[in-house]
Amino acid sequence: MDRASFFEQVYQVVRLIPEGKVTSYGAIAAYLGIKGSSRMVGYAMNGASLILPQIPAHRVVNRNGLLTGKFHFESPTKMEELLAAEGVIVKNDKIQNFKDHYWEPSLELDLEK
Repeated sequence: MDRASFFEQVYQVVRLIPEGKVTSYGAIAAYLGIKGSSRMVGYAMNGASLILPQIPAHRVVNRNGLLTGKFHFESPTKMEELLAAEGVIVKNDKIQNFKDHYWEPSLELDLEK
């Protein structure tokens, strides 16, 4: 799989994350059949702001619920602001009640990869 098609598959999954839910880089990688490639998902998300239709990149966090991608937004607080607008509480760059907001693509999606 080439990098461009992998990135597009990542974006397809991220567009399906419901409002008020989040998932992790690793969960997306596992869903796409390349478990252990969470860093590649992160690389895809770094450039997500340039992709149309828009990608809700604020809904992708690390496996502990930390906003590790926040510096790739137009301001360091934008990711938290977008999550707050969806009812997700963030304190000290960490999602509160992470398990309540966590969305597992491998359980939720039945898509052809």
